[in-house]
Formats: sequence, structure tokens, C-alpha cells
Amino acid sequence: MPEWTALGKILIGVGVGIVALGVLLLAADRFPGLGSAFSWLGKLPGDLYYKRDHVSLNFPLATSILLSVVLSLLFYILGWLFRR
Repeated sequence: MPEWTALGKILIGVGVGIVALGVLLLAADRFPGLGSAFSWLGKLPGDLYYKRDHVSLNFPLATSILLSVVLSLLFYILGWLFRR
């Protein structure tokens, strides 16, 4: 089952990447200037926010679309580089 071994390595790599991103986001407030680098997330002009007396709803539509485009381009470029 060599295909399962390759899949396992890929999943471990993705997990390590997610953990590294999580540590970066947690440590962002401790370093000057880095905390404000992520402050725009969820506050773009196309993001929907509804607030009433006891109900608030946040739907980051524009942020989701932007992150989707950026990640799609990143994975396309990575796929293109590894196919060469």
C-alpha cells in the first residue's frame, strides 16, 4: 500500500502547516506590527455584519472570496512547480 504512505505524508505536512499558521496567529499580538497585519480579516467592504438587541451575525463574504482566490492561485503555482 505505497499510496497510503504518500497520503499519510501529505496529511502530516498539511497538519504541520496548519499548526505553524495557528502559532503565527496566536503570536501575532506579541510582536509589534504583526498584530495589525491580520486586522483586516473579516472587515472588508463586502463582509456582512448584522447586529440587533441580542443577536449579532457576521458573514465574511468578501474575505472568504479573497482567501479562496489567493489559496487557489497558491495551490495552482505549487502544482505547476512540482509537475516540472
